[in-house]
Amino acid sequence: MDLKSLYQEILNEHNLNPTHKGVLENPTFTLRGVNPSCGDTIYLQLKIDSDGIITEGTFNGSGCAVSQASVDMMLDDIIGKPKDEALRLSSLFVDMIYGKIEDDSVLEQLDEASALKNISKMPARVKCAVLGWHTMEEMLKNGKTEGQGTAEHCSV
Repeated sequence: MDLKSLYQEILNEHNLNPTHKGVLENPTFTLRGVNPSCGDTIYLQLKIDSDGIITEGTFNGSGCAVSQASVDMMLDDIIGKPKDEALRLSSLFVDMIYGKIEDDSVLEQLDEASALKNISKMPARVKCAVLGWHTMEEMLKNGKTEGQGTAEHCSV
């Protein structure tokens, strides 16, 4: 199977059969991310325990296959990890999407999310791919909690 087919298969699987789409009861954080240039909207919810470990995560909303698959892959990567590790992975993902990192041995840390690395060659899809990741960063860096607004600026 060539890389283009693998990318398409992974993208389709996460878009059509997302593992983490839903609503959490009593999330620690809930934040809305919006990409006004194409209309993608996600509502990201995370549960974080007293040790700072992300124990659960879901998303809801609507958007293109790239935005929906990317946030689902992100949740695969960050659930079970400390907040600092989630932020490190987010930085790695964003650098990959902007074409700053291409070393496959480094990108392996992103698991299936690394399949989106060629998005860097599709400028119209970059904002879609990073929407969930930027929403998570805003949530974790600024302590946004349920009812405290939206991550509208995620429309990078």
